[in-house]
Amino acid sequence: MSVLPLVFTSGWASGINAYAVVLLLGVFGATGITDEVPASLQRTDVLVVAGVLFLCEVVADKIPYVDTVWDSAHTVIRPVAGAVVAALLAGESGSLPELAAGAVGGSTALMSHLVKAGTRMAVNTSPEPFSNIAISMAEDLGVAGIVTFAIFHPLAAAVIAAALLLLGLVILVFLASRIRRFLRRRAQRREEKRLVGTGSHWPLD
Repeated sequence: MSVLPLVFTSGWASGINAYAVVLLLGVFGATGITDEVPASLQRTDVLVVAGVLFLCEVVADKIPYVDTVWDSAHTVIRPVAGAVVAALLAGESGSLPELAAGAVGGSTALMSHLVKAGTRMAVNTSPEPFSNIAISMAEDLGVAGIVTFAIFHPLAAAVIAAALLLLGLVILVFLASRIRRFLRRRAQRREEKRLVGTGSHWPLD
């Protein structure tokens, strides 16, 4: 069970930025900082792909509404990535069954992803883009800091990740009205585009 804290933390971080998690763990393993990272995450092709996708996310994550589209596309990707990374970590250590580790990592990634996506919907009800940039930067720094901390102090990092996840869920409840407003606006925009596409118009007097 010694790898469980790292599995939980990597799952939480994967729900926010899966590419950053793969990139960081791979670099830490390849440079010899830790021996907990499996060789499959240290491969050059994996690191290159993760690096390119991470840069794409850095840009997309800071643009209002584009970030929500990006999050929607990653509703499956992030939990799957969290489950795969967790299973690989468990397989490397041999201290936790891979199936159990995948379940922990995947479910934790799904919850943190929902918090991230929901928070972004609420933020996008504000017309200015600066809040998106600030939140995105905080997420990037938070993931980098927690994953790095987890390499050296996995249990403490897991406690912090659990506290942040709980706090995010609480905040999400308070932001529920703004999320509903965002969804109504998006539905209205889709309806307007549909009407324009079909040539529908208001009758003239």
